[in-house]
Amino acid sequence: MKSKQEIMQIINHSTGTTQYHKYSPFPGYPVITDGVKAVAEAAGGYWLADLVGSWQGRTAKLDKRFQVWKLKVKPDRSWVVQVSTRPDGSWFRKKQDGDYTDFPLDALKLYLCYDEALGKKVLMLPGEY
Repeated sequence: MKSKQEIMQIINHSTGTTQYHKYSPFPGYPVITDGVKAVAEAAGGYWLADLVGSWQGRTAKLDKRFQVWKLKVKPDRSWVVQVSTRPDGSWFRKKQDGDYTDFPLDALKLYLCYDEALGKKVLMLPGEY
């Protein structure tokens, strides 16, 4: 696992993607960008992409075109993930909590967008939007 500084450097330099990566065999799961893949590998964060993917078929109320996902890691290493369907992330519809994570960052924001050309949902870092 890389340090917080190294992971933040990945996030700050992720301004686009050269390809999309299928990381899950489950139908309906999004593809991920180069930046999300790099963060997942550097921080052991594929579980977060899996969590986002698992919610896609759970409720018809989630906007299929645009979602904002926010991870917050608390000082005791428990975590909460919230999803919003507003671009500013001001209104959260769903959340999920966990007892422990070793994810090194205190917070992370991801966007999930439907790409018409691909015909798929894409999970990306804000700088890749």
